[in-house]
Order: sequence, then structure tokens, then C-alpha cells
Amino acid sequence: MYNKNFLIRNSRKKNKPISQINVTPFVDVMLVLLIVFMITAPLLTVRVKVDLPKIDAPPLMPQKNIVVTVRSNGKIFIQEREIELDKLKPRLTAITSGNKNLSIYVRGDWDSEYKIPLEVIAEIKKSGFRKVLLLGKPKEK
Repeated sequence: MYNKNFLIRNSRKKNKPISQINVTPFVDVMLVLLIVFMITAPLLTVRVKVDLPKIDAPPLMPQKNIVVTVRSNGKIFIQEREIELDKLKPRLTAITSGNKNLSIYVRGDWDSEYKIPLEVIAEIKKSGFRKVLLLGKPKEK
């Protein structure tokens, strides 16, 4: 009923080793890593909420993010930790390991009193830091 040669040929094809690389697991792992990085990247920014003033300037890309935030109620933060003005100098020196060439970014709430961000900037300058920059958000066109 069956041809003997046909059965022998088919059995040889089934036992033949596959010599191709299976890239499907590699692609699956890469997609998972991409999703993980897409989710965690926005979480690495400073989370203290302030209403930044709108400015008409190109965006500035900080190299090492040392951000001092001044909220409208007068509270001061380094990154996400609240700090008092008199403890600002030793804390910044400790964070930067004494490197006075690093840039310090100051984010002042739009509704904060004018003197508080100025006092913060003056304290940072007294600490010996040369690069103090104010951050704002771009104007909508």
C-alpha cells in the first residue's frame, strides 16, 4: 500500500538536525528590556511639583542633575529631599564631593516670593559653585 522509499525519505527528514539559530527568545528579552526602560526612565526625574515660569529659550540638557527646588511655600529641596537654607552649603558640597565646577540647577515656583530663590542662589554662590542656572519651561506657541 505505501511505497517503502517514501517512508524512508520522510523519516530521514524528521530526524535531520535544525542548523538555524532561533532568535525569537532574544527578541522577546529585548522587547521586555525596552518596556522596562521606557517605564523607569520618567521616574528618574525630580518629582517635587512646581509651576515653572515659561521662557523663550532652547532647552538645556544637564550633565549631572543636581537640582535645587524652591516651592511657593518657601520650602527648599535638593533633588527630592527637603532641606533648610542654612544646611544647603554642606549638603551640596557632600553631594558633589567638593567639585565646584558642576552645574547646580535652581527650579523656582512661579508663585514663590522673589527673595527665596535669590537667597538660595546666593547661598550656592557663597558655597563656591561657579555654575548656577535657573530652569523654566518653554512657552507654548
